Amino acid sequence: MRRAHFEQPSAPATLTRWRDGVACLAFLAVACALVSLGRARGADLLARTGRSIRAADAGRHIGILADDSFEGREGGSRGGRAAAAYIVEQLERLPVKPAGDAGGFFQSFGSMRNILAVIPGGDPTLADELVVIGAHYDHVGYGTAATSYGPFGFVHNGADDNASGVAGLLEVAEALSLLDPPLPRPILVAFWDGEEQGLLGSRHFLRVRPAAIAGAKTVFSVNLDMIGRLRGRRVEVYGTRTASGLRSRVTRVNSDPATAAGLTLAFVWKIEDDSDHYPFIAAGVPTVMFHTGLHDQYHRPSDDMHLVNLDGIEPVARLTLGFVSEIAAAPLQALTFRAACRNESDASKRLLESSVQFAPGTPRGRWGLGTRVDPGEPATPVIVRVNPDSPAAVAGLLVGDRVVAIDGSPVEDHDNFLGRMRNASSSLALDVDRGGTMLRVSLQDAAEEPR
Repeated sequence: MRRAHFEQPSAPATLTRWRDGVACLAFLAVACALVSLGRARGADLLARTGRSIRAADAGRHIGILADDSFEGREGGSRGGRAAAAYIVEQLERLPVKPAGDAGGFFQSFGSMRNILAVIPGGDPTLADELVVIGAHYDHVGYGTAATSYGPFGFVHNGADDNASGVAGLLEVAEALSLLDPPLPRPILVAFWDGEEQGLLGSRHFLRVRPAAIAGAKTVFSVNLDMIGRLRGRRVEVYGTRTASGLRSRVTRVNSDPATAAGLTLAFVWKIEDDSDHYPFIAAGVPTVMFHTGLHDQYHRPSDDMHLVNLDGIEPVARLTLGFVSEIAAAPLQALTFRAACRNESDASKRLLESSVQFAPGTPRGRWGLGTRVDPGEPATPVIVRVNPDSPAAVAGLLVGDRVVAIDGSPVEDHDNFLGRMRNASSSLALDVDRGGTMLRVSLQDAAEEPR
C-alpha cells in the first residue's frame, strides 16, 4: 500500500546477492442463480478447494519475497524483476493461461512488469466478462523520504506490504484453478508492479490490454493489500459501496461454513488513491479490497517476515475465494457500478447508522425497534433504535445491526420489511448482519402493544 503524496523515488542500490541471471528466474437474484447452478455442490467444491489454502504455503512465499536478497522489490529494480520471476515460476505450476504480452505472463511498461494469468470460465456466454483479482508485488527498496517513514538506506522487505497479499493471491489462484467445473466467468489473476510509485501497474492495465484479453470487459475487481497482520480476527473491507448489495455478499460468504472465514468485518466507506482498488473505482468498475490494517512497521525496514500472522492469512484468503466465486456467478445487473459511492465517506456511514432516541413515553411499537433505509444496501434495513424492555431488546438486537431475513426468507426492501414485521405472528426469527457475521435472533411478542 503506497504512502500518500508520493514522489518518484531515487534509483535503488545495486543487488549484492543476486546476479542478472537470477533476476530472470500468482441476495435474491444471486441466491436464485446459485441455487440453479447447484449451490450445495458448489459449497462442497469451495470447501474442498479452500483446504488447499495453507498458512505454511503462504509463509513459504512470503519468506522468499521478503528476503533481503530481493532488496525491497522496488518497481523496475533487479530485485523487483527477481520477485516477478519467482511469481511466474509459481504460476507455471498451475493450470492457468498466460495473459500478458506476446503470449507470456508479463505486461511491460517502462522498466516495470505486471504479471497476468487467466483462469477460463465455464459459461461461454460470459466469456467476455472478466473478474480481476490482484495484488501488488513491488515495495520501496531501500526507502526514501517520499516512500518510507525511515530509517532510510536499509532494505524495506515489505513482508506485509505486500508479500502477504501476493502470497494470499497465489493461494487463491491455486484454489480457483482446482474448481471443477470452473466458475462461470473467467478470472484474471494480476500481480501489479509500480503500486508504490503511483499505482502505475493497475493504471497501465486499465489503459492498455494485452491481446489475450483485449476483447473482455472487466465487470469486477478484488484487491488484496496487506493481509498479513490479522488482529482480533478483524479485516477492513473497502469498496462495498461501489455496487448495491456488496456488503451483504461479503457477509454471506464470511458466514458460510464452506469458506470457514468467520471474521469480524470493518466496512470502510472512504475511497482514496492509496492502493490498486482506486484506479478501478475511478474507471467505474465495482471493486472490493481486503486489508488487515496499518501498523507501526508500515513502510519501515522493520516490516519483516517474523511479524506476519501466517495463520491469519488463511481465513482472509478463504473469504476472498468464496467472494470471488460468488461474484463470478452473479447476474451482470447486480454488478452495476454505483456512482454515489464517490460522494460517500465514513462520516456518511456514521450518520446512516447513528442511533435515534425517542422521548420518554413514546409508544415502543409492537417489536420495539426502528430502522433506516441504506441506499447502497436497500435489502438490509439498518436498526437505529431499540427500545428498552421491548421484544427487540430482550432478543439482544443492537443499533447498527442490519436485518437480512425474516423467518429465513430474505428481505426485499424496507417496505417489505415493515409489512412483514407488522403482519407477523406472535413470534419470529430475524437473521441479522452484525459486523459482517450472520446471527439469528428470536423475538416474542409477549403482550399486545400499540402498532
